[in-house]
Amino acid sequence: MRHGKTAVILLLAAVMLGLPLLAHAGETLDAVKGRGYLIVGVNGGLYGFGMPDEKGVWRGLDVDTARAVAAAIFGNPDKVKFVTLTTQTRFTALQSKEIDLLCRNATRTLTRETDLGLNFVAVNYYDGQGFLVPKKLKIKSAKELSGASVCVLPGTTTEQNVADYFRANKMTMKPVVIEQNTELNQAFFSGRCDVLTSDSSQLAGIRAVAPNPDDYALLPEIISKEPLAPVVRHGDEQWRDIVDFCVLAMIDAEDLGISSKNVDEMLKSPNPDVKRFLGVTPGNGKALGLDEKWAYNIVKLVGNYGEMFERNVGENTKLHLKRGLNAQWKNGGLMYAPPFK
Repeated sequence: MRHGKTAVILLLAAVMLGLPLLAHAGETLDAVKGRGYLIVGVNGGLYGFGMPDEKGVWRGLDVDTARAVAAAIFGNPDKVKFVTLTTQTRFTALQSKEIDLLCRNATRTLTRETDLGLNFVAVNYYDGQGFLVPKKLKIKSAKELSGASVCVLPGTTTEQNVADYFRANKMTMKPVVIEQNTELNQAFFSGRCDVLTSDSSQLAGIRAVAPNPDDYALLPEIISKEPLAPVVRHGDEQWRDIVDFCVLAMIDAEDLGISSKNVDEMLKSPNPDVKRFLGVTPGNGKALGLDEKWAYNIVKLVGNYGEMFERNVGENTKLHLKRGLNAQWKNGGLMYAPPFK
């Protein structure tokens, strides 16, 4: 009885103080299964990461990450409802349980994990903040931007980083702060500000759908570390493990040489790591509370990390992004998964 009363008191205190409510272990997976689909918060307007195409089909690296989780749970990557969220509403929507998972190019930081009661899982894109400028300004370096007007989203790591960068380099700037991505981009393309700053991948996505993409250039400087990752609530460790290892499964599949094209053939592999990964040797599924074919379903239905990257943001897309830091560890990148055993 004493423990029950303590839990009630803590719950009431959390509500009164406006603290994020923590989930109970297994709660999220049970809710998702009972509902029959996953609810995921996404950007909604970022080409290559999360937005509908001309036919209304959701596409992007964050979208495919969410689909991988649905594939692992349901054996069907389409059992997802996507919810468009702004930078101001993305974390509160997760805290209030309006969504099960946030896949919205969000940077992992210490205060977001501690103050907001959130857990970031494995990184699905290593990024850094950059600058987009019109070529007509003939600016070649961010060190030439003193006095420039800078378009930036409020309440983001971007806003703090750019202020720190200008201060550290003894430069001045005129911030143009607009809350909505679409309006901010329009302000930049209409000439209301000289520079647009954000994660480099986001700037590449914005430029890709600009009226005249070739009129704009990304400056060479990267001024921050921006590890972008899906986010879940504190307290439900099973759900965190599931989402974490769904991201890692795509990374490990590429490392093991397993793709959507050869996954069925790889079921016959004598390699013990491959057999454990694909569920031929059981155990991993039970550990997560999923079917033993959970990782097989991710690769078969969504692909490995390399396939996802190239399909959405790679060199043959409008973004023309190289793998860089997002290459496999053995190719000089940071993509590295722990053993699946």
